[in-house]
Order: sequence, then C-alpha cells, then structure tokens
Amino acid sequence: MTISITDKEFALFQRFIYDSAGITLSTSKKALVTSRLSKRLDLRKLRTFAEYFKILSSGSDAQEVQLAIDLLTTNETYFFREPKHFDLLREQAEQARGRAQPFKVWSAACSTGEEPYSIAMVLAATLQNTPFEVLGSDISSRVLERARTGHYPVSRTTHIPKPYLQQFCLKGTHDQEGTVLVDRPLRERVRFTSVNLNTTLPKLGPFDFVFLRNVMIYFNADTKRQVVERVLSVLKPGGFLLIGHSESLNELNVSAVSVAPSVYRKP
Repeated sequence: MTISITDKEFALFQRFIYDSAGITLSTSKKALVTSRLSKRLDLRKLRTFAEYFKILSSGSDAQEVQLAIDLLTTNETYFFREPKHFDLLREQAEQARGRAQPFKVWSAACSTGEEPYSIAMVLAATLQNTPFEVLGSDISSRVLERARTGHYPVSRTTHIPKPYLQQFCLKGTHDQEGTVLVDRPLRERVRFTSVNLNTTLPKLGPFDFVFLRNVMIYFNADTKRQVVERVLSVLKPGGFLLIGHSESLNELNVSAVSVAPSVYRKP
C-alpha cells in the first residue's frame, strides 16, 4: 500500500533536495516524491514520510541520504540530444586539430552517460591525433555507476550517426542481444566523477566546452546564477557554454555572450 505524503512532509523534502542539490521542487512533484521514496519507506518499515525524513536529517546514514538524492534527481537523456550542439563541437574540434594542448569538454549533468560518450565520439572522429579529455559529472552516484559501464539498450542509440555507431559501439549477441556497448578505447577516454553544481567546484578545467543542458530548469534564479558563475570560472576565455533549448541566461546578468540559441561564449 502506497503511503500518502502530507503537505507538511512534502515541504520537508522540498527543503532537503534544495539544500542538497539546489533543485526547486514545485507542488506538482508531490506524486513523483511519493512514488520514488515510498519503496524506501517500505524497505525500512516506516509508516510516514516524516519518519524517513528524520533518518535523512539525523546525519547518521550518509548512504541513505545519497539514495534519496539519487531517487529525487530526474535523469533523462539520450545520445546526440540537440544535434546542432554537436555540429558546433565538431566545427571547433576541426579548428583545434593539430594543437598540442588537449581539447577539454565537461558534461556537467551527464546522467547515465549518453552525452559524454556522444561528445567523445565526435572528438575521436574529428581530432585524429590531437589529444582530448571528456569529463562527465552528476550528483547521482547511481547514474554515474551505470554511465561507466557504457552499456545501453539499442532503443537508446537511434540518434547516433551510423558511422559512429559502427566505429565506436559493439552490438550485443546471445544474452546481450538488444543492447549496445560503447567500445573500451572510447570508454577509457571519458572520466566520470560526482560533482554537486550547487557547491564549490573541485579543481576542474579549464575547458573548451561545457555542456550544462536541461538542468537549470530545476533551479531558481539565484541558484542558476551561482551555478553559471561557477561553471564559467572553469571555462577558457573564448570557450563555449551550451544549455538546453528551453533554457536561457538572459535574466541572469552573467558575462557569457549569446552567440546562438542555447549557445553562449565566454569573452
């Protein structure tokens, strides 16, 4: 039986995920919170969401706190999402071909890894012998663990250009039929790490590109501004910041200059 959540309890979890990840949950997300956390209540034989929140706020179970953050973080992605961004990446990589320093890209909310592997495919195919580095980060340890495997259902690969699919992916057979594995040489060129965008960043960069797509829709204006300023601090002068097509930095008064819809450049 699903336990219902009261308005007072929901407010506790709104504050929890805001404090933990900077994510603002609207009241329309009550059903989402109920469905995603009810399994934890069942497993721990708790009768109310208030009891579960008490465990999270006690500071005695860091693993449970991470589990709750994982469950409340929405993770939707697929390969080569918003393809014009990858066209721009390809163009800039072509111009960087032959340089000595590595071409560095950060996928700053990478979820299960489709985005950083898409980035790595473009760079491996375009840069030839020029070194490159791809970093994928997320607040959720659960999705990062899956990202590191590079193993996906075939249904998730429909947007991968056919030459890339043939060059960088292995088709599953027998008990792995219906799946695709990103090949090991490419997987080894992508590094995954946990980063909370709502806190001081670890030592990162500087990057030629940062993909910060479809994550700011969960932040309020103050949190957006702080996150963007942190990200810009690790972007090279002249580097590109890519956001989701439904997002904008126009109201944030940050230093990045808009050069195309959802594409900004650091002066």
